[in-house]
Amino acid sequence: MSVSSRYRGAWEGFWREAPGEQGGVLWDAEPALTSEVHLALFEPHVAVRHLPLVDLGCGNGTQTRFLADRFPRVVGTDLAPAALDRARTADPAGRAGYRLLDAADRTEAEALHEELGDANVYMRGVLHQSEPDDRQPLVDGLATLVGERGRVFLVELAEAAGPLLREMARSPQGPPAKLAPVFRHGLAPGEVADAAVPEYLRRAGLVVLASGELPLVTTEHTPDGDRVELPSRWLVAGRSG
Repeated sequence: MSVSSRYRGAWEGFWREAPGEQGGVLWDAEPALTSEVHLALFEPHVAVRHLPLVDLGCGNGTQTRFLADRFPRVVGTDLAPAALDRARTADPAGRAGYRLLDAADRTEAEALHEELGDANVYMRGVLHQSEPDDRQPLVDGLATLVGERGRVFLVELAEAAGPLLREMARSPQGPPAKLAPVFRHGLAPGEVADAAVPEYLRRAGLVVLASGELPLVTTEHTPDGDRVELPSRWLVAGRSG
């Protein structure tokens, strides 16, 4: 199956309207606070370092470009052409490749795996914003990309983040400026139960090799000037240990 046209259109609309500068989107924090932290957790479990790395749900490519300096070949993928346009514009040297991909579509996932072979996969904050019926097919797509030798690093908002985000959205002053577009486009974050994520991986034939908790750093700030951080969970998985 593939994602719904509503969901695809929601992301295209979001990225068409999003500010162009790095940090203009809620989750577009600088790599030193995001992918660099994640990489320190991921690298000890990467079995084959020279495999390509797929940044699934790359958005405007901020993390993709960071990862491209640390892996031999990096491909950023996204559902939204508008996001990929921004990623390519921000990467004039072509440090990474960029590809339109619906990983929930088995045919598309298999075609990319046939091209790249087994890959390591980095996915940050995609599953919790997917529609419920798309979540298992999406994780099945991750398993296809990983193949026999790759590893996936998955970081998602924890279940506890959902109420926090909804509380922020109900603020008398209205939702924070960078959160408002997420809700306006119908991209409801923080909707996956913590226990569901390892179960999706298990059903896809993947084994959880490591997991933990850490705050997901955003680019938004409280009225007091503190950076908003949301509870999140990370997992590393592969076909076997």
